[in-house]
Amino acid sequence: MSLSAKRRWRSSEEIALRFLEEQGFRILDTHYKIKIEGVEIGEVDAIVEDEQGNKYAVEIKAGRIDVTGIRQAYVNAQLLGYKPLVVAKGFSDESAALLAEKLGVKVIQLSDYFLVESEELETLIKASIRSIIEEFLNALLTTKNLGPEETDFLITIAQSRNIKEVADKLGISVEEVARRIKRLQNKGILSKKIKSFQEIRFYAQLLLLRENMRKALELIKSCCRNVE
Repeated sequence: MSLSAKRRWRSSEEIALRFLEEQGFRILDTHYKIKIEGVEIGEVDAIVEDEQGNKYAVEIKAGRIDVTGIRQAYVNAQLLGYKPLVVAKGFSDESAALLAEKLGVKVIQLSDYFLVESEELETLIKASIRSIIEEFLNALLTTKNLGPEETDFLITIAQSRNIKEVADKLGISVEEVARRIKRLQNKGILSKKIKSFQEIRFYAQLLLLRENMRKALELIKSCCRNVE
């Protein structure tokens, strides 16, 4: 049975966003609403920032991008004041490629390995999840204890969708959030191997689970001592 269009799109979106993070982009927001004077007129799939601080309005296509898609990506980016970026399998024809070059629309072409059209996509996602789980099981075995501030920071990460949401909740800049994450990695609390925010959030959730389990065990031991 082939994947539904909706499920295929969600999986393709996750793969594309992870790929962007691996290329050095930082995901600031997803499914961002475009509004004019409070009226919603559209949506972009993501807002990302490159290592130089340039912000992009991102359109993700599970297939190839055509002239209409290029125009839409350009207009949406102009309305938001960001640079246009498209992630797709490539161009549907030469006209789309020429228009993208003319309008300055950056197009990142992913091979079929990243955006597939059948059951292979589900298999790829499951394999990735298994790999992530195996890697992050190490978080449950770490002996590093968390301080109150570190715990609060990890809770915020665990409850946020992206790094911008973390920054907004804490009232700090995205750059400061990145610096705090780096400090946790240097202290050995967070793994230096993980790069994307989604991986960091998952790692934070595991660390908090481990911390809750540790506290529960201490409480049980204390109750046992009192009974004795």
